[in-house]
Amino acid sequence: MAGLYIHIPFCKRKCRYCDFISFPDYKNEDLYFVALVSEMRKYAPLMKDRHFDTVFIGGGTPTSLKPGRIAALLSEAKNCFDIAENAEITVEANPESATEEKLKELYDAGADRLSIGLQSANDIELHAIGRIHTRDDFLRAVSAARKVGFTNINADVMHGLPGQTKESYLETLRLVTDLELPHISSYALILEEGTPLFDDVNAGKVMLPDPDDTADMEDAGFAFLESAGYSRYEISNFAKEGFSCRHNLNYWDNGEYLGIGLNSHSALRLKGDWTRFRNTDMLNEYIAELGEGRLPVRDTRKIERDEEMFETIMLGLRKTEGIIRADFAARFGCDPVEHYAPAVAELEADGMAETTETILRLTRRGLDFQNEALIKFMEQ
Repeated sequence: MAGLYIHIPFCKRKCRYCDFISFPDYKNEDLYFVALVSEMRKYAPLMKDRHFDTVFIGGGTPTSLKPGRIAALLSEAKNCFDIAENAEITVEANPESATEEKLKELYDAGADRLSIGLQSANDIELHAIGRIHTRDDFLRAVSAARKVGFTNINADVMHGLPGQTKESYLETLRLVTDLELPHISSYALILEEGTPLFDDVNAGKVMLPDPDDTADMEDAGFAFLESAGYSRYEISNFAKEGFSCRHNLNYWDNGEYLGIGLNSHSALRLKGDWTRFRNTDMLNEYIAELGEGRLPVRDTRKIERDEEMFETIMLGLRKTEGIIRADFAARFGCDPVEHYAPAVAELEADGMAETTETILRLTRRGLDFQNEALIKFMEQ
């Protein structure tokens, strides 16, 4: 099983906190679309032995493309790759571009999961981070999605935003839970150097909540989601039963995935070696090289066994269920609890990890301080 990711780097306006590679200028949309199709066709014979059970079209803002674009990409992906009949097919959407017409196009093309970038239900907070939608836009998008047939809908929300309080964050979560959306992702704002928000915060023009207040927001918000019937299955992700994101679970299981598009990353087992590589992050290079019949691959790297093992630990411990010891042993020929015995013993003594005969996982405290926990594995 493997995942397929397709990147759309265009959006109507870049958010003030965003450091992803995206462009508010659509002048290259047609050329980029041709390049995406060319890349998939180049990979088709190389991937003929792989079975893809998830597809994720992200961005940028996929729903801001010309009508018919995403449907055509999904059709091409199904022609090029062995995609399961019951594949989870996710498309990211921003509320302002998630019209009923556009969503019907996605649903009719086979998309069965929609991920909507809400971030906040407070229009003042949205303005502060440069989002161009409103609370009402989000409500319209959810209504339109359900009208055309989507039942598997995620809302992305953020905490630690400028001007945000615990109560306003909880109000956002109440809105989403009242709508009975089956999946919620909640991430803390990360200030990325080089973004307008980073510059304004460092210049004293914008104030963020105190880190302790942000931690209180997270504690209160996550407790609220669990009380509302959502299970925390990963550090920042909550779902009703049966609605965990299969595509992301593949990432956290350190599974294979192929990235299509600008700066997309891939992890594949090639000739027995665990291998990571990415595409160029320069739009002109991406379009030109595919136009010349070449894959725009950069930084191909064979991952040695010890590093692959640590990656599997690092990613797997993001999940609340942790790592299934038998699966780890089948992949690497050793038990993770025994192989990392000193680190596991220290973390168990500190109340940050727990083991059973079948699993290794972090406790709630360990999840809250995951970086500190992972250092123990790195030091071994």
